[in-house]
Amino acid sequence: MPVLIYVENNGTSHQVEALNGQNLMQVALKNLIPGILGDCGGICSCATCHVFVDEPWIEKLPMMSETERFLIEGIPETQAGSRLSCQVKVQDSMDGMIVHLPKEQF
Repeated sequence: MPVLIYVENNGTSHQVEALNGQNLMQVALKNLIPGILGDCGGICSCATCHVFVDEPWIEKLPMMSETERFLIEGIPETQAGSRLSCQVKVQDSMDGMIVHLPKEQF
């Protein structure tokens, strides 16, 4: 079972176990990680689950869909590792991955 590390904007870190096949948003909500809203329930239509994946992990993630890319382009503060957490499914290879949360969701 992979362990993920979510880091709030204020620096508070949360280390949690994740089930393969769940997405990063589901893991965060299940573990009561503050900073991810997931208003659309994970259907990639709202961008309220925006996260910043730590740089060493960016290239290891699946490619972004056109819908995800379109929604991210509408977020005012993005970075190279910006992803919608509802679109990234957990895999064993993600053990130790660090996910940063933005100051606020839009």
